[in-house]
Amino acid sequence: RAGRRGEEEEEEEEDEEGCYQIYPGHIRTTPLQKVLLAAGSAVMALRDPYRHDMVAVLGETTGCLALPSLRDKMKHHPEGYRILQERPRIRLSTLDMGRLQGLPDGTLGREYVRFLEDNKVSPDTRMPPKFVDDEELAYVIQRYREVHDLMHTLLGMPTNMLGEVVVKWFEAVQTGLPMCVLGAAFGPIRLSARKLQVLATELIPWAIRSGRNASFILNIYYEQRWEQPVESLREEIGIFPPP
Repeated sequence: RAGRRGEEEEEEEEDEEGCYQIYPGHIRTTPLQKVLLAAGSAVMALRDPYRHDMVAVLGETTGCLALPSLRDKMKHHPEGYRILQERPRIRLSTLDMGRLQGLPDGTLGREYVRFLEDNKVSPDTRMPPKFVDDEELAYVIQRYREVHDLMHTLLGMPTNMLGEVVVKWFEAVQTGLPMCVLGAAFGPIRLSARKLQVLATELIPWAIRSGRNASFILNIYYEQRWEQPVESLREEIGIFPPP
């Protein structure tokens, strides 16, 4: 009987923990804990901008105001609403890499795969959300992370520090996520004087104009646009040609 009681108590504890876990991997945190996580991750991300885990935590703990706005933009757009309903994922398990590699040069699918190969990155490196206390908003930030490499592809920017800063300026204008704003503001401190001049005089003005002019990037069902030429998609979205 004592053994059965112990098993029942363990099951009750698991049930209680499960009711607090909104989605797999979710970690419930208090507002104070979120502030501490945001502060710590911001310091670590500024020290090493390639700490993607810290950048991810910063995005989740500071996006409480921006994420509902992004979700609402998706809900009020036909293509964005369908994305929210169907929940597509961009991962190696969902991509037909052979098909994408076989597409003509200049198409979104072929150029996306070329970007992954040239920069030695994988869509599977995007961390799943943990600290967003809403299942739908957790998908929104997951979607943002998974289309980030597509932003590099459309903007023609590499994954070096200069390219990341330019993409962050574009994403900051588009999304208003504090993580993007911080990356855009503090990323340039690691650049050389020559790169800073190019950034300030050419790239940032272009990224801001494109961000303001472009349609909302999370309302594009990229998985259904693989065969579309990059130039055509840029024109449709409203991204100006890279300088």
